[in-house]
Amino acid sequence: MSHKTVKPYNSEKSKKEEVEQMFDNISGRYDFLNHFLSLGIDKLWRKKGVKELKSIQPKKILDIATGTGDFAIASLSLNPEEIIGIDISNGMLEVGRKKMKNRRLDHIITMKQADSEALPFADNYFDGLTVGFGVRNFQNLEKGLSEMLRVLRPGGKAIILEFSKPKKFPIKQAFKFYSKYVIPFLGKGISKDKKAYAYLPESVEAFPEGQTFADILRKLNYNNVTALTVSGGIATIYTGIK
Repeated sequence: MSHKTVKPYNSEKSKKEEVEQMFDNISGRYDFLNHFLSLGIDKLWRKKGVKELKSIQPKKILDIATGTGDFAIASLSLNPEEIIGIDISNGMLEVGRKKMKNRRLDHIITMKQADSEALPFADNYFDGLTVGFGVRNFQNLEKGLSEMLRVLRPGGKAIILEFSKPKKFPIKQAFKFYSKYVIPFLGKGISKDKKAYAYLPESVEAFPEGQTFADILRKLNYNNVTALTVSGGIATIYTGIK
């Protein structure tokens, strides 16, 4: 199944290189913009995602596309022994490392630069895995999802939080307007990178969400796949077990 490739800058570079460049460009303002543009609701979504891991009591957790580490920090409520956050953008990781140091969390959360489509970890290493708003940035979606499954132990669980497209009036119309006009306008003004926040609605539009995405997970041998929409369908929490 091929999905339309949407890139931030549409240059000669690969999607992977462009995504890295984009996040390096906006890393300094990312946290502020993220919470500001989502009106803080993203924190509640992550909390909900972390709850989905509670039943397996994970000791080792991997947070993919960790950015500045918000999902990793949310996962601390599960009392794990080790959390590793990986991201392709060193700019984002630098902000995240400072955050961990300031909050004295760097002894339990490690931030590491790595490619989600070639994870530098042994098979079956992690109990739990989270990825927040990251899978739609993968260059090769199925490759990234297969890598995630490889590093999960049998019985381990993956939580994928991703934007989706609301289907019902008036949320559908409001979200469309907000993501198409408000986010790019404010994002451009604050981050000074006009392409980065225009890419957000375009990448959400192109992402194979809902049932289609759940079917991809099943095809790749994820078990017990679920898809829970939150906030009227603005985002979806997908879960799958190895």
